[in-house]
Amino acid sequence: MTEQAPPTPVGQGERSTRDLTKASVSGWLGTAMEFMDFQLYSLAAALVFNQIFFPDLNPAVGLIAAMGTYGVGYVARLAGAVYFGRMGDRLGPKKVLFITVALMGVSTTLIGALPTYQQVGLLAPIMLVCLRLAQGFGAGAEIAGATVMLAEYAPARRRGFIASLVCLGTNSGTLAASAIWAVLVFALSEAELLAWGWRIPFLASSVLLLLALWIRHSVKESPVFEQREDIVDGVAMTREELAATAVEKDRSSLEAALHQRKGRAFMIALGLRFGQAGNSGIVQTFLVGYLSATLLMDGSVGTSAIVYGSLLGFVTVPLVGVLGDRFGRRPLYFCLTVASMLFAVPMMMMINSGDVVLVTVAMVVGLNLSVLGLFSVESVTMAELFGARTRFTQLALAKEIGGVLATAIGPVLAATLTAVTGSWWPLAAMIIAYSLITLVSTYLMPEVRGRDLVRLEDAV
Repeated sequence: MTEQAPPTPVGQGERSTRDLTKASVSGWLGTAMEFMDFQLYSLAAALVFNQIFFPDLNPAVGLIAAMGTYGVGYVARLAGAVYFGRMGDRLGPKKVLFITVALMGVSTTLIGALPTYQQVGLLAPIMLVCLRLAQGFGAGAEIAGATVMLAEYAPARRRGFIASLVCLGTNSGTLAASAIWAVLVFALSEAELLAWGWRIPFLASSVLLLLALWIRHSVKESPVFEQREDIVDGVAMTREELAATAVEKDRSSLEAALHQRKGRAFMIALGLRFGQAGNSGIVQTFLVGYLSATLLMDGSVGTSAIVYGSLLGFVTVPLVGVLGDRFGRRPLYFCLTVASMLFAVPMMMMINSGDVVLVTVAMVVGLNLSVLGLFSVESVTMAELFGARTRFTQLALAKEIGGVLATAIGPVLAATLTAVTGSWWPLAAMIIAYSLITLVSTYLMPEVRGRDLVRLEDAV
């Protein structure tokens, strides 16, 4: 049954429209920066890093190695999810979000200042991996924290729409990174791009970093965090303190949070994450390199398609959010996952036709259907699945474990399978498999639209 959030007590956790606006802009900027950083890197890995940092390898192996450094960041994201997620649940998401955006931004900027393999040899890829690890450590809790903050700020009836702004941040970052690379590929010769052009996007990201830090400094703490029963003087009680308080004051809500069996909500969330994360790794990362390295198409075709798809996403993302508020989370998941599975084979046939128009249409539709649409409904659904006491940690872990298993490994696996088989069918099979996992999870989940986010226990 759908649970409706009770009215907020007067004077407790109150936030004005201006506060909501600040939180929304903060979440949008932070996730925009995270996805711009990672899209800058993924496109660089697909287009130039195999020549800059792995020039002694043949092209196919070099692409696999470059994608491997892309995947390394997702391992660091998992560590960051654990460390910063626990900090956010205990101290509040605001403090964590300031730290994560700083760590991401500085690491990304420094990538643009790295020496190349020709200048310092093996030290170059080693430094690249170190910065990728630092970048991933900060990013591990960024989107989870922004999702928690926006969902906990939003009125229950508009929660899907407002939480979707996080996805617009990811879309904005993807768009900015793809647009920058599209301009560079179009304006510069290959020699200029390899010599110095690739540094421009990373160094320019410092501007967004400063803006994000400035806004996050003035954002108030989550109102749900301030209303939680287990918060004393701005810090969450330990499990022992919580148990003592529940017995002493006969508070059944605290008892429910203490004794609920954990794990089911997390596994459902992990399955929901698989479709979006896996499809993102294929559509947004691997296919860009596949077009140029395997189909020998101009490098601008893939980046331009991602730009067009991201622009359309400014309609897709909020529309899915509004539909989720009106019809519920489960119906949206059912529709999007089934459509993704049905479109997988036609999409790959269109891409392998080599026709620029068909390739562009396939990637635009695939991006909006299988990635951005799922991302929009995913954000609010995960926040509503988890209880307030461990929401940040569980949401971050579900996103990052799904990212490691699907988004990080996916492009490397895709590169290997296409090299071994010489065919496109493994790519379609991977998209179908990812979407099927999410479809099964949707069947198992309860409807969580409008759930009271102050409750400490999970929805299942």
